[in-house]
Amino acid sequence: MSAPLRNRVVVVGRDAALWLSANVIRAALGASGVTVIAVELPGQLTDADVHATLPPLEALHNQLRIDEAALLRTLGGAFTLGQNFVEAGKAGTAFLHAYGGYGTAIDGRDFFAYWLKARGLGLPVGLEDFSLTAAAARQGRLLIPDDETEKYGRSDYGYHLPAAAYARNLKRLAGDDGITIHQTDAIEVVRGDAGVAAIAFDGQRIEGDLFVDATGDGLLIDALGGARESWKSSFPADRVLVGSAPPFAAIPAYAEIRSHAQGWTGLYPSQAQTHVVQAFASGLCSDEEAYRAAAETAGLALRDATVRRLDPGMRADAWVRNVVAIGQSAAAFDPLHNVDLLAVQSGLIQLLAFYPIASDCCAERAEYNRQMRATYARLRDFQALHYRINTYGGAFWAQARQTGISAELAHRIALFQSRGEIAAYEEESFAPDSWRAFLVGHGLVPDSYLPVIDRTPPEEIKTQFRHMLGFVKEQVLRQPTHDAYLQSIARRGHG
Repeated sequence: MSAPLRNRVVVVGRDAALWLSANVIRAALGASGVTVIAVELPGQLTDADVHATLPPLEALHNQLRIDEAALLRTLGGAFTLGQNFVEAGKAGTAFLHAYGGYGTAIDGRDFFAYWLKARGLGLPVGLEDFSLTAAAARQGRLLIPDDETEKYGRSDYGYHLPAAAYARNLKRLAGDDGITIHQTDAIEVVRGDAGVAAIAFDGQRIEGDLFVDATGDGLLIDALGGARESWKSSFPADRVLVGSAPPFAAIPAYAEIRSHAQGWTGLYPSQAQTHVVQAFASGLCSDEEAYRAAAETAGLALRDATVRRLDPGMRADAWVRNVVAIGQSAAAFDPLHNVDLLAVQSGLIQLLAFYPIASDCCAERAEYNRQMRATYARLRDFQALHYRINTYGGAFWAQARQTGISAELAHRIALFQSRGEIAAYEEESFAPDSWRAFLVGHGLVPDSYLPVIDRTPPEEIKTQFRHMLGFVKEQVLRQPTHDAYLQSIARRGHG
C-alpha cells in the first residue's frame, strides 16, 4: 500500500519563481493537506527589470484568483499583443510576432497554405495583415475577444510587469493565503537518506518531504549532484544589460526588439517607464559600448543600468531524489522572447501532474524529467531560430548565423523550406503560427505548398481573403486604444 501523500513542501528561492511556486502548490494541494513553507533568499531584481509575459500566464493568474485589473493598476503594468522585430535604421525590415492566430481556415484547411499560394501569385498583403492581434497592435489598440473574434481565430495577450513589484505582489498573496514565510541571506543544505533532509539558516532547521529549488542558482539541486547541459553554442550573447527609460507618451501595445551591430535592444513599455534590455557578446562589445548602443538604439535617456552574465543551459534532470528545480535552477534561457516565467509555469504544471503520493516516486520523477527536458529544448529551439536564420548586418548577427542548432530545429527549418509545414513535436509551447511568423518574417519562402488546396476555386480564395481583411479592419477599429483601456482600469480603482 502506498505511503501517505508527501505533505510538507519547502520552497527555497527568490523573486517570482519562489512566490509562483509557493502559491501554485498551496492553491492546488492545500486542501489535500499539503503544507507549504517558503524560505526567501535576497532578491536579484532591480526596478528596471521587467517580466514581458506570454499569454499562458493569464490562466495561471486566474487559478490563483489574481485580479488582472488590480494587478496592472498596482504595478503600473501594461498589456502586450506581441513583439515587433526590426533592424535598427532599416525601413521595411519589421515583422510582428503577434500573440494570436493568423487568418482563418478555408474549406476546413489551414489558412497559411492558401496565403502561401496567393503570395506566389503576387498577393501584396503580408501575413500579419490577417491577424487580429497584429492589426490591433499596429493601431495602438487592444483586442478584446468576443464570440465573433473567437470564431475567426485566437486573440491572445501578455503583460509587461515591473518584475520586482510583481514579486512583492506575489509574496503578499502568499502571506495572505497562510503560507509560512522565512527570510534569510544564506542557507545550508542538510543531506539525508532521501536526498535533502532540511534547510538550515540563522539557527533554524526546516525539514520537509519535498523541496522546490527556486533559487536560480540551483543551491539545493547542486547539493545532490547532477549534470548540466550548456547551450552556449546556440546563443551568441553572453551578457545582458537591463535599464530603464522614460515612458512613451502613448504606450504601445507591443514590445519592440531592435537589432543592431552590437546585438539587440528590447523596449518593453509599462505605465511608469520603458524597460530596456540589451543582449550582447562580450567578445565583440564592452559593457560601456553596450550601454551606449542601448541608449542610441532606444533613442531614450537610459538610467539604472545593470549588466549580468548569461549562461544558458538546462539540468539533465530537473527532479533529483526529493528536490525539484524550478525556473532558472532547472533551465536558464537567453532573454529573447522572455520565456522565463513560461518555463516556471510549465515546471509547476508538470509537478502537480506527477506530484508524489508514495515515498518511492521513481516513475513519476522519470516522466517529469522526460517531459521537462523536451519542454525546455523546444523553448530553446524557438529562441535559437531567430538567431540562426537572421538576415541582419553586423558581426554579432554574422556570429549568430553560425550558432549550433538541434537536429529537431534543423528539421523544422528544412520542412518549412520544402513545403511550408511546421514539424510537430511533443511538449511544444509555441503554436505553429508563431513559428511561421519568424520564418516568414526573416524571408524564408517555402518551395511549395500543400497541393490539396488547389481544389478550392481561385475566386473562392479571393472572396475569403477579402472577407478576412474586411473583418480584421472592422473589428480592430471598434477596439479601445491601449491608453484608454489602461485609464479605465485606473478609474475603476478609484470608484
